[in-house]
Amino acid sequence: MNGAPPPRIVLVQTQAENAGAQQISRLLAADFVARGFDVRQLFFFRRTASFDASPDVEFCAMERPSGPLSLLRFVFSLYSRLRSIRPDVVVTFQHYGNMIGAPIARLAGVRRVIANQVSAAPMMWRPVVVADKLLGRFGAYDRIVVNSDHTQEMFEAYPAAYRKRILRIDHGFEDKTLSIGKAEARARLALPLGVPLLGCAARLHPLKQLDAAIAMLPLIEGAHLALAGQGVDLPRLEALARDLSVSERVHFLGELGPEKIGIFLAALDCFVFPSSAETFGLAPVEAAQVGLPVVANDLSVLRDVLSVEGEPCAIFVDARDPAAFAKAVRLVLDDAALAARLGAVGRRLKQRYPLSAMTDSYAQLIHALIDGGHADRN
Repeated sequence: MNGAPPPRIVLVQTQAENAGAQQISRLLAADFVARGFDVRQLFFFRRTASFDASPDVEFCAMERPSGPLSLLRFVFSLYSRLRSIRPDVVVTFQHYGNMIGAPIARLAGVRRVIANQVSAAPMMWRPVVVADKLLGRFGAYDRIVVNSDHTQEMFEAYPAAYRKRILRIDHGFEDKTLSIGKAEARARLALPLGVPLLGCAARLHPLKQLDAAIAMLPLIEGAHLALAGQGVDLPRLEALARDLSVSERVHFLGELGPEKIGIFLAALDCFVFPSSAETFGLAPVEAAQVGLPVVANDLSVLRDVLSVEGEPCAIFVDARDPAAFAKAVRLVLDDAALAARLGAVGRRLKQRYPLSAMTDSYAQLIHALIDGGHADRN
């Protein structure tokens, strides 16, 4: 590739917000820019202001398309932008990002498409699953990246033509550890001092089961719960907190940018993660890495990801059982030795999931696709 122009890459996402898949594309974009790539991040629509300050970001629509006309305008905008940018490689994320982004990229003349399977199975509508299977089988995706053993197992029964395109690249992450005291961190976020503070960073969506975290709060005397995130489930969660008479102990912080997540984690005594479906679980991994004890829903993918050399850095529990959930949280709050042991294992996750391993793997994949395809853009 000596003398060739730098690879032109477009990262295609669904909605612009500060969530796990968006964080991965943000990290990849920053790394690609540092490598000298020509990078754009293209979102279907803008949900929050989390990407507004990024110079390489474009939105096909300023809000979610809600009818046939707005959907048609969005599709035309996506096609026109890809046609104008003329990327060497398009990298799509999430099920709708793959299903919509890949075929439109092909129509716009893009020769190489990398799809990312980072959506949990319960999030995917059956017709979307069928469409994705067909797209992968017949070559709309050149490669299909999966991020864990659990995700790879989702495709074991897929056609061989689909499975041969699959490549395993584990998520990497930024270490959110800060040299800041708990009192200062809580003061910055207007969180209470002198109380046990539980927390979770997640979209406010029913699949995240944050109602389970609120439901166990009455069983932990004096404890407070801080939720960092935005989403459609906010009214229901607020109503539940009122019904259980714990409104004053539940703190809805809204969406926090990446620069504030470290402050949020520094403020907590325990990170709780009751999510019902994940393909990786970036949020609890980041929490465990800073040394926080984690209590997570008992999902096989979380048992795998939240461990180092077979040693867990979290306690796993049926999050839909308030008594069991509360008992596990009280255990880490009351047993300093246990909390320290979990935290010590968690800090080793950085060695299991180094950011450089993820970004190097994507860069190598991009170069391999371009070199194999003999890029010839003008």
